[in-house]
Amino acid sequence: MMKELSRGDRSDAMPSIRHSFPMGLLPSGASIRSGSLYVAGVEIKRVAEEIGTPFFIYDEDHIRTTIRDAKGAFSGDIAFASKAFLCKAMAQLALEEGILLDVASMGEMYVAHAGGFPGDRMILHGNNKSDQELAFALEIGVGRIVIDSFDEIDRLESLAKADEPVSVWLRVTPGVEAHTHEYVMTGQEDTKFGFSYSAGAAEEAIELLLSSKKIRLLGLHSHIGSQIFMLDSFKAQFDVMAELIKRYGFLELNLGGGLGVAYIDGEEAPAIADWVSMAESYAKNSGLPDNLRLVLEPGRAIIARSAITVYRVGTIKRLKGIRTYVSIDGGMSDNPRPVLYESGYEAILPERMNDVSDTIYTISGKHCESGDIVVSSALLPSDLAVGELLATPVTGAYGYSMASNYNKVGRPPVIFAKDGRYRVVVRRETLGDLLRLEE
Repeated sequence: MMKELSRGDRSDAMPSIRHSFPMGLLPSGASIRSGSLYVAGVEIKRVAEEIGTPFFIYDEDHIRTTIRDAKGAFSGDIAFASKAFLCKAMAQLALEEGILLDVASMGEMYVAHAGGFPGDRMILHGNNKSDQELAFALEIGVGRIVIDSFDEIDRLESLAKADEPVSVWLRVTPGVEAHTHEYVMTGQEDTKFGFSYSAGAAEEAIELLLSSKKIRLLGLHSHIGSQIFMLDSFKAQFDVMAELIKRYGFLELNLGGGLGVAYIDGEEAPAIADWVSMAESYAKNSGLPDNLRLVLEPGRAIIARSAITVYRVGTIKRLKGIRTYVSIDGGMSDNPRPVLYESGYEAILPERMNDVSDTIYTISGKHCESGDIVVSSALLPSDLAVGELLATPVTGAYGYSMASNYNKVGRPPVIFAKDGRYRVVVRRETLGDLLRLEE
């Protein structure tokens, strides 16, 4: 499988002319009518006219179908990694589809709980959970707390009650270096997450927890990174975890998430159904007990391709012999991934999907940073003009969830589209919102 293409890799890998955009990078409910892009039957042009730009628009059925594909290929539990994208509507969708929810902060627990998601279907992560976060988790009855440090064991011992022991998993660092960006690798020895397998910290923590009267250690957890394309990385992870499961007789194993998705024309990624069925086959062929509860936590693989971000072109600046900058009304405040990870993206013109793309542009954001580049090499029509709509696909994960108010720019609204209709599930921030926390 191919790795994710970075901004630096992009120009050499892209075609010099494109007659049609690869639909495999768009939400499954996307269609083109008379050259105009529709998502779930909703014309992008109409939404832009009615609510303005920028905005995120999600294909709700795409999300549901992806979840169902994963569940259909897997007899264990699917938990959506809410760090990829969370709002009350997303929590409600996850509940309706019968999956668990992975949360990693007080805020994620609070939003999910406010959306009606039951605590006993949540899994709480975090390498530095505070007393307040742990107390709230106990208050709403979080199903599993993933223990990440010896300090956290001490905190839970002081908060939990012997007559109401808290159910936990232990996060193990398996010593697996996944083939992905160093900033999203989490399974190697040098990481802030979990207890080292090879150094013996995991065994020490297991023995400590098994002796506790307030904490019930029911199983293990591990996660080796994000945006992973090489499935053999998951096999190495499983081998380590299976050894510990068999040694201690645990009946619950969470293998985390991390499955990669394609962002760029020409990239390939494993299907989510193939990934979950692979995990299931590992369990069956490893001699683990038949009643083992296996859990996977996909986030990006469920939500990334379900959305696009729609902007409007405000400025075009041609630097002769160098490049042409196309500036949009968003940028690193709604998609920081290109700045953080040099991630590659494509760009499209939603009102001109049938036009030939033959000119390379650099799509820049509106922020006061030279590095605020959303797409370093975008192939678009040569007569691109100020005022046109421009969109970036595959932005359903880690766009809105990592958004900021840098330069005091308000965060865009989030739209859910289904059956030719759309609804705003998170409204656009206003100037007044920027003052809400001021004293």
